[in-house]
Amino acid sequence: MKWTLSQLQKYRNKEFLVDEMVLVDEIKQDDPTIRDVSPMHITGRGDIDSTKVTFHLKIEGHLILPCSRTLVDVKLPINVETTETFLLQGSVYETEEEVYQVKGDVIDVLPVIREILLLEVPMQVFCEDVESEDAAPMSGKDWEVVAEEARSKKIDPRLAGLAKFFDENNSTES
Repeated sequence: MKWTLSQLQKYRNKEFLVDEMVLVDEIKQDDPTIRDVSPMHITGRGDIDSTKVTFHLKIEGHLILPCSRTLVDVKLPINVETTETFLLQGSVYETEEEVYQVKGDVIDVLPVIREILLLEVPMQVFCEDVESEDAAPMSGKDWEVVAEEARSKKIDPRLAGLAKFFDENNSTES
């Protein structure tokens, strides 16, 4: 996804459509939790004028990440829409959004796409099938994973007497 400025200037004030499949396997080196990356389908358009090039892109594909609980592979769908602006040399552009200054005479959108994908990786991912054969064990000697709902309903035996105290206190006030 590289274009020279002269290639893009041919489309000034005309429709410049983008529809490409891109491999971004390098992001596995940037984030070791990413196990696999599908080819990303990039679609959209570019708006080109004398001072800037603005891309309106949609990125679709998926990442394979480890489940935070069981470590099995989880397929995380990616469906992101973004607008990225590249300023041409010597131009000044006032905006609140992030812009990129073009160095040389080539605009390369791929590093921006990698950055966007890295930002899409969530802190935690959970798989639906907890009982998978590939999953990490849910119990062992003297321990087990307890769901939050089950933990809140279970009363610590050391505090059982305290629960009775509040029941008695409520019945005497009525």
